[in-house]
Amino acid sequence: MAYEGMLAETVTISGHGGDQIEAYFARPIGATSLPGVVVIHHMPGWDEWIKEVVRKLAHHGYATIAPHLFAHWGPGNWDDLTAAARAAGGVSDEQCIADVEASMAFLRGLPYHNGKVGTIGFCSGGRQSYMCAAKIPSLDAAVDCWGGNVIPEPDRITPRTPIPVIDMTKDINCPVLGIFGNDDLNPDPVQVNRIEEELKKFSKSYEFHRYDGAGHGFFATDRPGYRPVQAVDGWEKVWAFYEKYLQTATPARPAVAGAR
Repeated sequence: MAYEGMLAETVTISGHGGDQIEAYFARPIGATSLPGVVVIHHMPGWDEWIKEVVRKLAHHGYATIAPHLFAHWGPGNWDDLTAAARAAGGVSDEQCIADVEASMAFLRGLPYHNGKVGTIGFCSGGRQSYMCAAKIPSLDAAVDCWGGNVIPEPDRITPRTPIPVIDMTKDINCPVLGIFGNDDLNPDPVQVNRIEEELKKFSKSYEFHRYDGAGHGFFATDRPGYRPVQAVDGWEKVWAFYEKYLQTATPARPAVAGAR
C-alpha cells in the first residue's frame, strides 16, 4: 500500500557511547501498526539520496529511520563529517551496531509501530546490515545491497573492523535478502557466490538476486551507475521480502542484543 501523506524530519537519538546523533525519520501520516526499517547509509555518507530512500520506504508504509553514522565526528555538514570519518578509518563495527540498536529502539518506542524492524544498507551499509543480522538478535529481517568487504582483504582487518563479516554468518538470526550487480567489483560475483555458500552451509534463510548490466550502487538515482530497469526490479524484491517478514505485528520488544 502506498501513502501519499507523510511526515519527514531530523530527530536526535542516543547512539554509541551515549553520543547524541542526528537521524532522518519519516513515516506515513494516519497509518497504524507500522513495521520499521533502519536505513544504513553508504560510505559517501548521510546524503540526499539516503534521505530519498527513507521517504520512499515511508511512502510504502514503513516507519523509517537513517542514523547519521558519521555524526560522532560532528557537529558539521554531512559531507565534511564523511571526510572526517573516512580519514579516521570509518565507522567501527561496535559503533555501527550501537547506532542501529538505538534506531531500532526509537522505532519500537513509537505508539503506531507493529513490533517488527528490518534493516537495509548500501555499499558499506550493506556489509553493516549483514553484520547486524548476526549481531542483533532482535532484528527481524536484513537487506544487503551490494555490501562490500563482507569478505575483506587482509589489510581491511583493523581494530575498527576486527572480524571478517563472512565469519559472522553462522550467528545470523533473521532472514537476509541480498541484491547485487554482476558488474560490481566489490563484491564481485565470485565473492557473492562465496557468501551464498556460507549461508547455505549454516542453513540460513536468505534469497539473493543478481543483475546483469548493473554495477555498484545501481539504485542511486543521482549517480552515473544508476540502472532504472534493474533498480525497479530490485525494489520489488525488497517490498516482497519486507511484506513477508515485517508486516505481521508482534508484541514490541527491546532492541538489545539477546532480546529474543
